[in-house]
Amino acid sequence: MTGALLNPATADYAHFDPETRRLLRATIDFFESYGKERLLRADRDAEWVADFLEFQKREKLFATFLTPAAYSGGDPNRRWDAARNAALSEIFGFYGLAYWYAEQVTILGLGPIWMSDNEIAKTKAARQLLDGEVMAFGLSEREHGADVYSTDMILTPVGAGDTGASEATGGETGFTASGTKYYIGNGNVAGMVSVFGRRADIEGPDGYVFFAVDSRHPAYRLIDNVVHGQMYVSTFELVDYPIGPDDILHTGKEAFAAALNTVNVGKFNLCHGSIGMCEHSLYEAITHANNRILYGNPVTVFSHVQGNFVDAFARLTAMKLFSDRAVDYFRSASLDDRRYLLFNPVTKSKVTSEGEKVMTLLLDVVAAKGYEKNTYFHGANRYIGWLPRLEGTVHVNVAQILKFMPNYLFNPAEYPEIGTRLDAGDEEFFFAQGPVGGAGKVRFADWRPAFQARGDVPNVAVFYEQAKALQSLLMTAPPSPEQQKDLDFVLTIGHLFSLVVYGQLILEQAALTGVSDDVLDRIFDFQIRDFSGYAVDLYGKPTATAEQQAWALDAVTRPVADAAVFDRVWGRVRALDGAYVMPA
Repeated sequence: MTGALLNPATADYAHFDPETRRLLRATIDFFESYGKERLLRADRDAEWVADFLEFQKREKLFATFLTPAAYSGGDPNRRWDAARNAALSEIFGFYGLAYWYAEQVTILGLGPIWMSDNEIAKTKAARQLLDGEVMAFGLSEREHGADVYSTDMILTPVGAGDTGASEATGGETGFTASGTKYYIGNGNVAGMVSVFGRRADIEGPDGYVFFAVDSRHPAYRLIDNVVHGQMYVSTFELVDYPIGPDDILHTGKEAFAAALNTVNVGKFNLCHGSIGMCEHSLYEAITHANNRILYGNPVTVFSHVQGNFVDAFARLTAMKLFSDRAVDYFRSASLDDRRYLLFNPVTKSKVTSEGEKVMTLLLDVVAAKGYEKNTYFHGANRYIGWLPRLEGTVHVNVAQILKFMPNYLFNPAEYPEIGTRLDAGDEEFFFAQGPVGGAGKVRFADWRPAFQARGDVPNVAVFYEQAKALQSLLMTAPPSPEQQKDLDFVLTIGHLFSLVVYGQLILEQAALTGVSDDVLDRIFDFQIRDFSGYAVDLYGKPTATAEQQAWALDAVTRPVADAAVFDRVWGRVRALDGAYVMPA
């Protein structure tokens, strides 16, 4: 992971072990053999991803990447390795969101299974993965969305003496499950669907249950696909579905914890899916624009076009730097180091939102071309906004980010230095996280040294002053108790804080991978502008105090302009013309 853009023509994944390299390359070759016309036609025709699932079954792709080592049957290639999972998500995004989604919801469906103590269910899941099956995550409901505190999926106990109990539960006490789930990916074919519900006879959190069902069971009724596309985002209903002891994954508060921990682990891959979509779109956009003649000149001769491309390239590079560095923190997590709990919502909200900005910048260049059905861009532009919304809305994640702000900015702790984690390890902690909560107690290493080490880069230095100004605001004119209850107000504070966290990991990864000063300067050019934009937003809040308004005006800062730096980065972007063109 070097921060460089994925180029299928040259990607060799030399930093991974041989089998990982082979499978990543085989995945690229599968899509390249499809050809662009076939790939785009499948999207236009909303064709279910059956060919892809046959490929992954043949190669045992999901079995290799999504099975913890403890259930690998001794195969050293089968493990849960967040670094290579991120690389695979990037490839899927590069070729189409539907392929990424099929794996993404399989990851989510596996979360409650691998986190459980149910050895029968875990052995079954490992076997099904080897057989090429996919999974699903039955959490959300039409009336409640992803509000896991509320569910209308009801489990009714049946005892050994009840009629039908012997057939349903083998003579042991069990349940029948009835209710409807909504927005459930892979719900049409999943071998195991992890479903969240509650017992009819127990009130409150003690009544929560996570259990597994099979989409092929007669009591599982597939209703429809709620979207039009290759992805199958299902509504399904359980009607007196028999649930025995072997189907129960979690009960009580542990079921609630499994839901949240699964989201923390599984939805991290949103960032690399978004990155892949933007990378392919950038190649297509620069190759089109640099060869499009307008008023006798290539489109790229115009300064505003160059500005859009440089900004898009800088934002995309930053997305990748942050996300790749976050992988290291995920892989190094433990009960004593839960910093990933901050970096995860930043990837879900900030990185995916940046993907939207990249696509808009590119669309403003390619204009009408971006809507043509023979472009990858058309599909990517249509789907890029799904990631920050359907998989965890931005405001929910920014509200989560705010919980970490006091300790992050004002109460640093000592941690061993974390290096680049590309080793062939297995993330056992992902599935043994214990209870949820305690975000306000998570400590962080001092964020300032990452900025101080690159103070020689002009715009890094300017942004560092803005970051310190945020500290000053929180010390001298913090949100009042009334303002803290105003989500609109505090979300702006959350966005300002997110920029600081974003900058830290970008700088750490840049130091590890040798990113040039020029690219860093352009990254922090937009960081400064974005910070200033949120400061203006804060100034305009109806409840902002005079002190907060004064701070906001002082925080508005202009980046250091350097034409030579801009020209050198623009030269790098222009060189991408023709660097990757998908075979017809």
